[in-house]
Amino acid sequence: MVREQYITTTEESGLLAPVNEYIYMIGIYGWRKRCLYLFVLLLLIILVVNLALTIWIMRVMWFNSEGMGYLQVHEDGLRLEGESDFLFPLYAEEIDSREDSALLVHSSENVTLNARNENGDVTGSVSVGPDQASVLGQHFNITSENKENLFYADRNGAVVGKGRLRVTGEEGALFEHSVRTPLVKAVGLNKELRLESPTRSLTMDAPKGVYVKSSKGVDVTAHFDIVLHSSTGLLVLDATSVRLPTLPLGEAGTGEGMYNMFEVCVCPSGKLFFSRAGVFSTCSESHDC
Repeated sequence: MVREQYITTTEESGLLAPVNEYIYMIGIYGWRKRCLYLFVLLLLIILVVNLALTIWIMRVMWFNSEGMGYLQVHEDGLRLEGESDFLFPLYAEEIDSREDSALLVHSSENVTLNARNENGDVTGSVSVGPDQASVLGQHFNITSENKENLFYADRNGAVVGKGRLRVTGEEGALFEHSVRTPLVKAVGLNKELRLESPTRSLTMDAPKGVYVKSSKGVDVTAHFDIVLHSSTGLLVLDATSVRLPTLPLGEAGTGEGMYNMFEVCVCPSGKLFFSRAGVFSTCSESHDC
């Protein structure tokens, strides 16, 4: 409380005379003062609660000078120890495991890795699900440790980089369309090689010829016809013994004076048949052509 006093002089005596006093109230009193103290107390309580929550969060999340719990912050990136769950997408330039352990990515549904361009469009994707694994991209390439190309595939075709493609299934390899290869070989010395087309024809074509080689013989079996055709060259059967055991026997050469020998007759149509040999050829006497 401040009291102010004004002094004036009278005309008769010239003495100083005090005038009425004016009292001004300075400060906060009454209910305003109590509200202010209550507000300050409330701020103090909120400050204490926030400090306690901050300490609790730091304790639960394991904050330390190197990072947060198993997550450590280094100059070259982040290092995460143990198993971790990610509830939302993870964006990273490179993910590496420790030198003494493997990198395991596990999900109850599927695992999808996407690569995006500058516009955010997906340019490549690898998705591994419970039923199938799919790869989306312009091409697919598998290389070895020394950067040797093992397998390459794009929209134009697939290339096997190794010198040998080995199929170990019991049913072999199934090709729905044409196959181009310089060599088809059975696996192992005691395994047989079978080229089979159960419902359609089997065609082998090469600009400089088809070479078939087997140490134990070649068996060609067909349900209908086997055609060996050479457009400009010869058909050579080069062997110490050539046998045609199931050729039909012709009607000619059944009379007297015939030898117990046979000759092979060729019709103009190319049909072959046996005919009993005589002094002269009996092929012309047969009506089997």
